[in-house]
Amino acid sequence: MKLALNGATTMKADLETDILAASRAGFDYLEIWASKLRRFLESKTTAQLKELFDEHNLKPYSINSIEHITFRSVEAHAKLLSECEELCRIALDVGCPYIVVVPGLLPEDKSREDVIEESARVLNELGGIAESFNVSLAFEFLGQTRCSVQTLELADEIVKETGRANVGLVIDSFHFYAGGSSLESIEALDADRLFIFHINDAEDRPRDELEDSHRLLPGLGILPLKEIVGALRHIGYSRVASVEIFRPEYWERDPFELAREAHRAASNAVGNS
Repeated sequence: MKLALNGATTMKADLETDILAASRAGFDYLEIWASKLRRFLESKTTAQLKELFDEHNLKPYSINSIEHITFRSVEAHAKLLSECEELCRIALDVGCPYIVVVPGLLPEDKSREDVIEESARVLNELGGIAESFNVSLAFEFLGQTRCSVQTLELADEIVKETGRANVGLVIDSFHFYAGGSSLESIEALDADRLFIFHINDAEDRPRDELEDSHRLLPGLGILPLKEIVGALRHIGYSRVASVEIFRPEYWERDPFELAREAHRAASNAVGNS
């Protein structure tokens, strides 16, 4: 697998620093954190951003992310469509193939069938926008209990219901574990529907207590990364493993040092070393 650095891992660094750090560490790709992207574009252009990637022999892989895409009010849904078009236009300009989209929280009165119907409806609408810009959407389930889509099995059912070639999946090892997804659900996947693999580890805590701040670099925690990577390889997934970690302790570190350590850890975890 190729390796990417996700801008969440170095949250306090700006986008230009992320590009430099990822390039110097040996990553192939960068997942662009959306708030950093917007700050960059306050004073610079998408053409300058593309030049920066080219100059440092790095490629953008995704923009992270559009949050809470489902169960919005009418007004909030209109803003969602506008945000999707905005980010797709930027992605086209800089040659970024994917935008990560994340489901909303589960309303108390909604069933599994409601979640599938709503998620497929919204993904179809957003997918139509993205298609006009030659961009694909990567749908990321979240393992925390309040999320409307907590497992790979449900996320895959939704993506199949959507029926769009430009709508696929993200597997995040932290959410995969926290939400109780099974290795069998990976084995059941068509690898063509899996666009991104977020690789990370986690502290040894009960699943229902795990929060993003408990993430660790690959190999430093208790997640079954060897088994997850093995299952991904078995179905033929060979795209990208991207290090995404929301750990405030890491955000205080030198981003160049952290990127180097993240590259070593990810290389070991996916068997590239």
